[in-house]
This record gives sequence, structure tokens and C-alpha cells, in this order.
Amino acid sequence: MTGISAARPGRTSFGAFTLVMVALFVGLGVWQLQRRVEKHALIAALTERLAELPGSLPSPSQWSTLAPDRDEFRRVSFAATYQPAPDAMVYSSGSAVREDISGPGTWAFMPARLPTGETVVINAGFVQNTMQDRAQQDRAVTRLVTGEPVMLSGYIRFPEAAGVLTPPESLAKRLWFTRDHLAMARALGWGGRPVAPFYVDLEQPVPASGIPKPGPLQVHLKDDHLQYAITWFALAGAVVIAFAVWLRAQRRGVSPRQ
Repeated sequence: MTGISAARPGRTSFGAFTLVMVALFVGLGVWQLQRRVEKHALIAALTERLAELPGSLPSPSQWSTLAPDRDEFRRVSFAATYQPAPDAMVYSSGSAVREDISGPGTWAFMPARLPTGETVVINAGFVQNTMQDRAQQDRAVTRLVTGEPVMLSGYIRFPEAAGVLTPPESLAKRLWFTRDHLAMARALGWGGRPVAPFYVDLEQPVPASGIPKPGPLQVHLKDDHLQYAITWFALAGAVVIAFAVWLRAQRRGVSPRQ
């Protein structure tokens, strides 16, 4: 009986460990299924917004009420005048919402003034292979600054936050690695009047030269949550099977005569 008594604490400990791991893996699987439902709702909402006809740009009095979950990717159309101010480049290796874009290259961010005086920052489009060629992008965006109002159509976007590994911006090259238009506006002195808390990804008009290259956006969000959920549930099942095999071996190895 001594062998049986000695084996019981080990079985209890391993059994408790198994329960904890199964609960953890099942919880992660359920979480991935919840994320999948949320991702599908997000894809449906974004697809609907991208398919809508452009509406009016929210007035400055409404800017404080805008939020990414409700307003990201809303299509808008408005008149504005590109300002003769330094533009900013944002490095890109590709795009998750533009099928026609492949990197490396940069997005051209420019300030535009509304008829009421406020500034809206415009992502005027993609410029291929210009990260190290400041002059090339300067030549491209200078053609857009005519001093005359232009009808612009595009999508409301909100600024990104830099990650831990995001390189710092280079003010000498006016080069950023995140789409933080408010940081650009502060660094480059865009507009004496308020700057909109959002920027606009330009869809139209397309410059005669095609540079910068604006265009329509499409939703291409990764949806791997079901695969992840199946993986976590499979791991939970594997842990249960491993415990069952180990317990059976333990019972066979301990004789009642002991």
C-alpha cells in the first residue's frame, strides 16, 4: 500500500496541472472564437462604409465626437486648398487596404486648408521608392499646390501610435514610420488654425502624372481566428490524452500487493 499512497500525491499534482492547462487552452480557444465574431462584424462594417457614397466632411464642431470604431473609413467629399508647406513622407512596405500598392515607397502627407480656415491633413497617395529621395517626392507634391480649391474625395482615417520597435522620425528628411499626422503637423508647422484629429486617405482626384497615387480602399483583414481556436482546442485535447495515458501507465505500474 505504501507504493499506492506515494503515487497518489503525484497523480493529484499532475491532475491539477492538467486541469489548469485544459482550462487555459479551452479559454484561449473560446477567446479566438469571440475574436472571430468581432472580426466578422468589423469586416462587415468596414465593407459597408467603403461601399457608401461620399458624404460631407464633418464640421469642426463635430470633430471632438468622432471615433475610430464609428467613423474610420467613412467616405467624404469636400473642397480644400493644398498649402505651400513642407510635406511629410511615411514609409511603407505595402498596404493592407490597397491592392495596387507594393513597397517600398512612401505616402505623401500634405496639409490642406478648408474654406473655414481649419487644416485637414491629406494622404495624397503613394510614391514608389522615394524613402531616400526627398527631392523626388518634393517634385511630385509641388505640382498639387496650385493655390486654388480642389474637390477632394477620400476616407477618414485616424492616427497610428508608434510601437516599441518603430524607428523614430527623421525631421531632416521629413520621414515618418507611422501615420501620425498630428505629430507631423506639430513638427512641420502645418496651419495656424486647428488641425483635424483625423486625416483623409485620398481617392480622387488622381494627378495627371499619377504621382502621388491615390486610390480606392478595400478591406483585406486577416481572419485566422478559427484556425487558432482549433489549435487551442486540439492542445487541450492532447493534454487530456497525455494525462490519461500517463494515469493508465501509473495504475499498471503500481500493484495492489504493494
